[in-house]
Amino acid sequence: MKTEINVLILAAGLGTRMKSDRAKVLHKLGGRTLIGNVLRTAARLDPANILVVVGHQAEQVEAAARSAVDPATAEKLRFVLQAEQKGTGHAVICAADALKKAEGLLVVFYGDTPAVKAETLRKLISEHERGGHAATLITTRQDDPPAYGRIIRDGNGRFLKIVEQRDCTPEQRSITELNPGFYCFDVPSLLVALDRLSPHNAQGEYYLTDVPQHMLDAGLSVGTVLHEDAHELDGINTRSELADMWRRVRHETLGRLMAEGVTIVDPDSTYIDSSVTIGRDSVIHPQVIIEGDSSIGSNCEIHSWSHLTNVEIGDACTVLNSCVMVDSKLTSRNTIGPFAHLRMHAELAEEAVIGNFVEVKKSKLGRRTKSMHLTYLGDATIGDRVNIGAATVTCNYDGKQKHQTIIEDDVKIGSDTMLVAPVRVGRGSVTGAGSVVTKDVPPDTLVAGIPAQIKKKLVD
Repeated sequence: MKTEINVLILAAGLGTRMKSDRAKVLHKLGGRTLIGNVLRTAARLDPANILVVVGHQAEQVEAAARSAVDPATAEKLRFVLQAEQKGTGHAVICAADALKKAEGLLVVFYGDTPAVKAETLRKLISEHERGGHAATLITTRQDDPPAYGRIIRDGNGRFLKIVEQRDCTPEQRSITELNPGFYCFDVPSLLVALDRLSPHNAQGEYYLTDVPQHMLDAGLSVGTVLHEDAHELDGINTRSELADMWRRVRHETLGRLMAEGVTIVDPDSTYIDSSVTIGRDSVIHPQVIIEGDSSIGSNCEIHSWSHLTNVEIGDACTVLNSCVMVDSKLTSRNTIGPFAHLRMHAELAEEAVIGNFVEVKKSKLGRRTKSMHLTYLGDATIGDRVNIGAATVTCNYDGKQKHQTIIEDDVKIGSDTMLVAPVRVGRGSVTGAGSVVTKDVPPDTLVAGIPAQIKKKLVD
C-alpha cells in the first residue's frame, strides 16, 4: 500500500533583507512567484494535502498560491496562519491541528527555495521509508558555509543534532555539513516532538531543527541524505541572491533545451522559464523571453525581442521580431509579426497570419485568414480564408460593455473598415474601404459608406 504523502511549506516570513513592501515569497523568479515555483514542485509529489503556513500579507500569499497551480492541486491546498513569527518550530506548531488529520509522511520545506527539484524530494522520501526513520533530513556541504545550521555528528559519523549558526561555538561554525531545511517526518512522531520544543536559544524562538534531537532522545531513528548540489537547495534572502538563482536556473534550462535539439542563438541574452517546453529544430533568436506554462512545437522560429507568456504554439510557426503574446495560441504553420500583440486567449487556426502592428484580443481567426497591417481585432470570431484590410477596427466597446463581432468565411474587409459591434458579416461579403458597418451584412453582399449601405449582391 502506498504511503500517503503530505507537504508543509513555511511561507510566513516578511523577508526583511529583500528591502521590500511585499512578502518575500511574492517576489518572482522568472515569470512565477517564489511560492508558485515551490508549490508546483510540491504538486509533482502527488501529495494528499499541501499545507502552507502564512503570516505576513497572508491574503496576498494565499491568492498567489492558488493562482500558481492547477485546479486539482488547488483543492489540496490548506492555509495555516502564523500570526506572530516565533520561529520555524512555532510555524509547524501552528499547523499541528491540521496535521492531526493527516496520515503517513510529512515533507517540510521553505517557500523561498524555488530551485529544488521533485526528484530531490522523492530521494528524501525514499531514504526515509527505506531506513524506517522518524525523521530524515537533507544535508549538503559548502566550503564557505552560509548562515545555515551545522550538522553535528558523533565520532562514528552518526547524526546527533543541528545547531543553528547563531548558537554555534567557533569550532562548530567551521563544520561544512549544513542543514538547508528539507525534512521528512512521520506525522505522529513529529506531533509528540513538537510538544517538547522550547525557545531556549539565541533567538528566543522555537526551532524546528531541535525536533530531530528530541526524536533521538526518545529512542527514535533519524536519517540524513547528503545532496551534492548545494545551490539547488538555496533559499532566497536578498535581491542579489534572487538574481543569482535566476541566472543558474536559466542557464540550466537553456542547456537542457539545447541538449534536446533546440537552437538557442545567444544563450547569454535569452530568458526561458524552466516550465517551458520547446520541440526539436526550433530556433530561438537573441533577446527572446518565454515565460510561464508555455509550449512551443517543432520547427518553429522565434525572432528577437519577442516576449511570450503562457502561450501554446504548434509546429512550424514563426514569430517575427518584437511580438508580445500572452495566454494565446498558434495552432500550426502560423506567422505573426513583426510588432504583433496577441492576448486574452487569442487563437489562430492553421496557416492564419497576423502581420505588423496588429492586435488580437480574445478573438479566434480561422484557417488561412490574414490580417497584415495596423489592425485591432477584439472580441471577434473570424472564419476561414478571410482577408482583413489595413487599419480595420472591431469597435467592441460601447462605453459600458464589450460586444461580439462575427465575420464568416471568405469575407474581404476593406481597409479602414470600422465594425461597430455587435455585428455579423455574412459569408462571402465585402466591405468597401473606409466603411462604418453598424448593421449585419447579408452573405455575398458588397457594402460601403458611412454608415455602410448595401451596394449590390455579389455573383460567383
